[in-house]
Amino acid sequence: MKLSILTLAVVLVGAPVSVAAADLESSFQALKDAEGKGDAALVKKLAMETSAMAKEAAAEAAPASADEKAGWTDRVKYAQDVESYTEYALYATAIKGPAATTVDLMATLEEQNPKSKYLDQGYGAYLGALEQTGASAKIPATVEKGLQNLPENEDLLLVAARNAQAKQPDKALALANRLVAAATKHTKPENTPAADWERRRNISLEYGHWIAGVIHGEKQQFLAADKDLRAALPLIKGNDAMMGPALFYLGMANYQLGKMTNSKAKVLEGAKFSEDCAKITGPFTDQAWHNAQVMKTEAGQMR
Repeated sequence: MKLSILTLAVVLVGAPVSVAAADLESSFQALKDAEGKGDAALVKKLAMETSAMAKEAAAEAAPASADEKAGWTDRVKYAQDVESYTEYALYATAIKGPAATTVDLMATLEEQNPKSKYLDQGYGAYLGALEQTGASAKIPATVEKGLQNLPENEDLLLVAARNAQAKQPDKALALANRLVAAATKHTKPENTPAADWERRRNISLEYGHWIAGVIHGEKQQFLAADKDLRAALPLIKGNDAMMGPALFYLGMANYQLGKMTNSKAKVLEGAKFSEDCAKITGPFTDQAWHNAQVMKTEAGQMR
């Protein structure tokens, strides 16, 4: 966060700085110093204290006099900027610290502002830290709570979709579609390396399309399965655990679409997907091989 947007003091033209303003400025400066030193305990303490003061200052009632409006506007804007910095300080210190510190500070940020843009950026690290500290049992509740406030967060949507896939396919399908929509919509955040952003985006698209495609396949929604799984294929290359189901349902989808449209080419494409699936050792191997033989035989009988 660029600190240049925060002035070093709130000075009223023709009047001394108020005690409250001086206290806010002092607390803000102390927080900046603590964040710079990476003092997690002090950052947590000062972020909470400074946030409370900043929120109170930002809630100052607008003056009736037009002459006082400019000063009031500056004071409120400054308080809002300080409040935003308290969130940044918690986030920046959290992601640099050990897992226990990440959990503690991200939980503090979540409590302070559950819709913070810095919480949005840090949920991936937060969930990873919960797992590292042996608190993975808390992840589902954390994800559900987070999605209530940040419904387009890709890290939350990804975990929620994967967790729901086995036992709640309809919920998983809805979440997977939301994940694809979010990944398609979002643009690279400022100061994020392009390679990191592309990798994160591809993971969201990979799992979003794959989960949706497999569920569509299980539901025999062949056109939708074909669309999603074709989009997933280049992203899951080399991952046999995902490639096996994808090829299996692509085989079934194209075979059925070929029969519906009397397309020999489609049926043969289904056979090729099935043959490729049969080359991957897994739960679909034998059935895919059998399917391929049936599909090729039926294709041979088509004109």
